[in-house]
Amino acid sequence: MSKKILVIEDNPDVRENLAEILELSNFEVLTAENGKIGVEVALLEKPDLVICDVMMPELDGFGVLHILSKKPETADIPFIFLTAKADKSDFRKGMNLGADDYITKPFEDVELLDAIETRLRKSDRLKKSFDKTAAGLNSFINEAKGYEALRKLSEDRQLKTYQKKELIFQESEHPRQLYFISKGKVKLFKTNDDGKELTLKVLKEGEFFGHIDLIKGTKYNESAAATESAELAIIPKDDFFALLHANKDVSSKMIKMLADDVVEQEEQLLHLAYHSIRKRVSEALIMLHERYAIGDTSSISILRDDLASIVGTAKESVIRTLTDFKNEKLIDIDNGIITILDMKKLQAMPN
Repeated sequence: MSKKILVIEDNPDVRENLAEILELSNFEVLTAENGKIGVEVALLEKPDLVICDVMMPELDGFGVLHILSKKPETADIPFIFLTAKADKSDFRKGMNLGADDYITKPFEDVELLDAIETRLRKSDRLKKSFDKTAAGLNSFINEAKGYEALRKLSEDRQLKTYQKKELIFQESEHPRQLYFISKGKVKLFKTNDDGKELTLKVLKEGEFFGHIDLIKGTKYNESAAATESAELAIIPKDDFFALLHANKDVSSKMIKMLADDVVEQEEQLLHLAYHSIRKRVSEALIMLHERYAIGDTSSISILRDDLASIVGTAKESVIRTLTDFKNEKLIDIDNGIITILDMKKLQAMPN
């Protein structure tokens, strides 16, 4: 499948020439005559790479890069500036904003194509290497860091094992590190004054946590505990920030993770406010099935206390609802293992 490249250029001759060169090189080409249209096309089409002129009407190239780098869905798209100006301040400004490369007009076709191929290869390696394993994490960091001084981050990682229900960190503690789940599952939760828990998120192998408060520089806003025996990679705060600030690829992934966390928590609050217990239990079972089902089955293993804290209600209410679902043949329960029998009816559960 050919790569999709967006060319944002106000000069029609240059734009057409670029499109012709790229099409002859078997790229799929999208074009935009100014920065404003270019941003709209990028958000709609999600190209594999953007080539953008600096000086344009409506919105200049710096503005385009600024907007796209702040959007989670476009933040990690490679971005190459194209300009007739060779002033060093323009180079500096573009690279500080997060541009991947800077080509000055007039340019040779080979120079342009080499820059594109280099950026696309790096982007592909980052996407492929970041699989859901500790080895994938190391590959990702080795590829992304770009600086020899950060070798320590991928070579000297401390591993720590937590037993089922063991606390990893607690609300109001100061964050000192980033966590990566090498094995097992971890829950993030809040506790009210009466000691009642609300589970915000259940995380599995291959996921980070602890990054929100670490980036904000504030005390933990929630607690974390292992829901089963878990092995965590501990990434020191200083190493994490060095990588975060030094490399656009890493920072763009953090932007996506932060955005996903905000959306998930907003949805959870809405569900707690407006949905019935039956609806909330069905949604919790669907979510757990999608993320943590056992093998290739529809079976889920979770403590009833943990399920109740995800749903945001008493354990007794969850048990009654599960019993109702079993009687309605929506689920089966055997030795505490929940197996979904009728996914469609669970998904269609009324509010």
